[in-house]
Amino acid sequence: MTKRLQGKSVVEHLGDPFYEGSVQRLYAYPDDTSLMVAETTAGGSVFDVGTIFEIPGSDKCRALFRHVLFERLADCETWNRVEAAIAADCDLSTETKQLLLKGAVLQRLRNDGATTHHVGMLDAVSGELVGGRIPDIPSVFNVVRRFQILHPEPAEVYGSHLYDYSKFAVADGYVIPLEAIVRFGVTGASSVYHRSLKMGGMERAAFLSELGVDRLDPWRMLSRPVLDFTSKYEPTDRPVTRQEALNMAGITAEQFSEMTQLAVLGAYVVKLMLGDIGLRLWDLKWEFAIENGRFFFVDTVDTDSVRATCPSSCDGQAVALHVNKQAIRDYYEIFHGDWIDGVHAAKSAAKTAGADFHAVFREGQVGGDFPKTPELDPDFVAIQAEKLAFVEAYLRGADAASAIADQLAWVCGKELAYYEERGKLEVLVSRNTIS
Repeated sequence: MTKRLQGKSVVEHLGDPFYEGSVQRLYAYPDDTSLMVAETTAGGSVFDVGTIFEIPGSDKCRALFRHVLFERLADCETWNRVEAAIAADCDLSTETKQLLLKGAVLQRLRNDGATTHHVGMLDAVSGELVGGRIPDIPSVFNVVRRFQILHPEPAEVYGSHLYDYSKFAVADGYVIPLEAIVRFGVTGASSVYHRSLKMGGMERAAFLSELGVDRLDPWRMLSRPVLDFTSKYEPTDRPVTRQEALNMAGITAEQFSEMTQLAVLGAYVVKLMLGDIGLRLWDLKWEFAIENGRFFFVDTVDTDSVRATCPSSCDGQAVALHVNKQAIRDYYEIFHGDWIDGVHAAKSAAKTAGADFHAVFREGQVGGDFPKTPELDPDFVAIQAEKLAFVEAYLRGADAASAIADQLAWVCGKELAYYEERGKLEVLVSRNTIS
């Protein structure tokens, strides 16, 4: 598919963004209210504090990642590969394979591909809207379908701050107010692992039972992919049980079951895509919209929203180095622990007061209660930019996947050297040693 807007570039007709977030801007599509244009930026956000750093080239890499992934989701052949990979996975039980492969969901994907919000990418030079292939000159602009965003209503009940989701049960054509997190393994930074550490014995057992696993150990792959949910349109993301997720979504149990299967099967598409260049996928987040009973993969899935690592080693220990923004999180936690403590304190205060975290944090920084946000070291930024440049080269088909895997391993070696030169290698390795 190739389109033009009255012979001119769509970008030339864009007005001001109607949304400007930490990593992207959204624009109304000229002359078509059913579409919008998503522009990725080079900015980055960690710990929910907003844009605090930039990685040169990350905007192009993330935009191209989205385009390539959503094109693959829509391609029937992708799902034949997913089916074959699951069937051949000797680590999966027969029961798990049946859960993923049986029924009409995978058959429909194999026949028709997945439905997504993605329409195409704008060529950076010609301005053409291109779908079904990579533009000659990829840009930072993707065009997607626009679904309505509904927000739960805040409510105070007997002194508690709650949210009313009743409107979703009678709505259609909306983004489901959940993030669906698919986990193939547990890293040292996984929220699900840290939540389990705070639980008592019986509570932890019930939690593991809901996930469908016997244990959660850092830096171990799970015996089966698991799925958990967080709220999407509350001031801060909140873990929810599957029962609560079903009640929040405004859909039937049968539809909820279909959505969960789509989330896990879709995660295999990303797993295979990253595995081609030697990266291991640990987890990722999906969002879905629903219209006339049909689910659509929506929102952003790119190097900002997946947790992928490159295998490395240090003194005989297997180490996982992040090719995603977890590398930035590690940097701040290792070099700026006092700032991290302030972020956590602000989140706790905001939750207690039922207030917006960002406002609490900003006011606390101005008043001296929380440390100022530190800048990211340019030398460390350069290493992250190199990682993403190699990923982008793979997405463009500029080099063989095996060569890209070697290049990623090389630049991750530079990251180890960076920490060693600053006396922090032992800390980094202890956080990321594979069990």
